[in-house]
Amino acid sequence: MSLMEQASALDAQDDLRKYRARFELPEGVTYLDGNSLGALPKQTQARLADVIAREWGQDLIRSWNTADWINFPQRVGAKIAPLIGAQADEVIACDSVSVNLTKLIGGALKMQSGRKVVLSEPGNFPTDLYMIEGLAEQGMAEQRVAQREHLMEALDEDVALLLLTHVHYKTGAMFDMAALTKAAHDAGALVLWDLSHSGGAVPVDLNGCNADFAVGCGYKYLNGGPGAPAYAYIASRHHERFRQPITGWMGHKAPFAFSDSYEPADGVDRMLAGTPPILAMAALECGVDLIAEIGIAPLVAKSRRMSNFFAEAMREHCPQMKPVSPPDAEQRGSQLSYQHEEAYAICQALIARGIIGDFRAPDVLRFGFAPAYVSFEDTANAVLALAEILETGEWDAPEFKQRAAVT
Repeated sequence: MSLMEQASALDAQDDLRKYRARFELPEGVTYLDGNSLGALPKQTQARLADVIAREWGQDLIRSWNTADWINFPQRVGAKIAPLIGAQADEVIACDSVSVNLTKLIGGALKMQSGRKVVLSEPGNFPTDLYMIEGLAEQGMAEQRVAQREHLMEALDEDVALLLLTHVHYKTGAMFDMAALTKAAHDAGALVLWDLSHSGGAVPVDLNGCNADFAVGCGYKYLNGGPGAPAYAYIASRHHERFRQPITGWMGHKAPFAFSDSYEPADGVDRMLAGTPPILAMAALECGVDLIAEIGIAPLVAKSRRMSNFFAEAMREHCPQMKPVSPPDAEQRGSQLSYQHEEAYAICQALIARGIIGDFRAPDVLRFGFAPAYVSFEDTANAVLALAEILETGEWDAPEFKQRAAVT
């Protein structure tokens, strides 16, 4: 049986195949980049049209009440919560991952009197490290990094906060959240998990792991659209003590009292700062609703079947590509990454054929598996096209080696 025949047989057995029709997927495009930007749910277009024409166009400012715009962050956060093992009142949708990192790092440090060190790993997603560095420049934090195999021994009495990305953006390697959280707590440190490559794709149990804080992305596996609002988690046991540094009016206990002095809102609402972006929130809610309808367990099961199928096909058809993701599907996110010295040009050659993965410097080619809409035939098509590109040297064309500003 050919690779494509195997893929067709797997698609025929796929219980999630009906959901593919709920997304806009261009004809002739194989999309394996949902770990950077999720596809557009069809329901989002109608929802945004209604928000624009009726809620904004007709009801105007009344929609803050009549359409409940004012509670968008809490409502969407509550819908995300079950996807990451949290309670509804522990998650709120707001701002960006970067801004939420700043708020959570600052708030965590304020809770850790006498400690300023924020421990992370080199090669973490840059914004996580940049946020620590920015706070360090203001004298609020001290940055420390340790290789992942040495993180536990780096947890000493100076560490206030351990900040890690649950699934590594480049390799897809996944940390043992429970073990590292316990090690940090044993050392007197708090823990902040970045779920940007986890939420909606892999099992996450923040409450079960006794996590303190988390942030996550709304535009990858949650399909909220480019630049969608992020989300933040604060364990309920920290609600009373937590104080974040960006004390904007929407995080006030009584924002419409217009007091001159700041008093933090109750619970996770104190993570708010500015006015929520209503159009973006509406789009994110559509994506979250669809992923919640499918459910995490079926998505994870399909993701692992799909990535295993892809990995085996790559071993057979593209042995030149060096795998850098963990071989065990339970120890990686919903992606597979490969090294090749010409990874950038190979990626561009694939895109020219309508197969969209992505490149990460200096030499990594990533393939993301968003199980809500990616088919097994998509993955087989990508492998076979890649095999042809490698065999023919198609990637060596000048137009594929010229790097764009955004890669």
